[in-house]
Amino acid sequence: MVKKIILDCDPGHDDALAMTLAVANPAIDLVAVTTSAGNQTPDKTLNNALRMLTLLKRPDIPVAAGAQVPLVKPLETAPEVHGETGLDGADLPEPGFLPQSLPAIDLMARVLQESTEKVTLVVTGPMTNAALFLRTCPDLAREKIDQIVFMGGAMGLGNWQPSVEFNIFVDPEAAKIVLNFGLPLVMVPLNVTHQAQITKPEIDEIAQLDNPVAQAFVGLLNFFERYHEDPKWGFVGAPLHDPCTIAWLINPALFDGVDVNVDVETTGELTRGETVCDYYHLTGKPVNTKLLLKVDRAGFISLVKESLSSFG
Repeated sequence: MVKKIILDCDPGHDDALAMTLAVANPAIDLVAVTTSAGNQTPDKTLNNALRMLTLLKRPDIPVAAGAQVPLVKPLETAPEVHGETGLDGADLPEPGFLPQSLPAIDLMARVLQESTEKVTLVVTGPMTNAALFLRTCPDLAREKIDQIVFMGGAMGLGNWQPSVEFNIFVDPEAAKIVLNFGLPLVMVPLNVTHQAQITKPEIDEIAQLDNPVAQAFVGLLNFFERYHEDPKWGFVGAPLHDPCTIAWLINPALFDGVDVNVDVETTGELTRGETVCDYYHLTGKPVNTKLLLKVDRAGFISLVKESLSSFG
């Protein structure tokens, strides 16, 4: 069964690959893209979404800009990871089409209203747009959103603060709204994305694919990989965080997880933005999230390579 999705993202390198997997695979129908600030400033993330869909030859997919800043805290971005454009490392085309004139939450509403079936919302950046939409159109969300699959958070570790992952760090208040709204959730945390590493030899294999999409990703992945060479991470490659969301939708058998309650700390002096995962069901709070914890790395990388080869 084909899954309709809205991709809400802040296009950096791994968001771009998530978008590419969604376009490449017939199991996914990418019906809209919305953007937020996060990996880079809102103007750059919007431009990157348009550039990527131009590269993928999908100007038919509507794109809308969303929130310019987080709900409460000042915006913080990650140029040290994604570069000055947010997609450094490749010579991507300039946008070949314009974004929608309406804001992201209005595009979400239009897509859901026009859909005869439920739609999955995939969030691979901060949850600002998702939170605003749930607060603005709660009844429509409950009627038409099948589930929210998001890359963010972790159980017991962080990549931006000691126990805080970047996407949740950027807008913890928005994440708390989404996690407590009551829709089915699938969480793709650092615990699983740190297993989904692509190595330099595997990037070299992608370089053998003779199509412009794959060639663009050779440059993007090489740039992204360099940040993760710091010995503190203990990585052998670059963790492909965001594509795990789409990979799970395409083939859930690649992943193992548990059903738990997850909430977000928004007041802790040292832990603001930490996702609190009740692995042992200690709080008595109802289960609200499927928490992914393991991935078949070889199967995941095979899916990435097959997706990139499909543009030949």
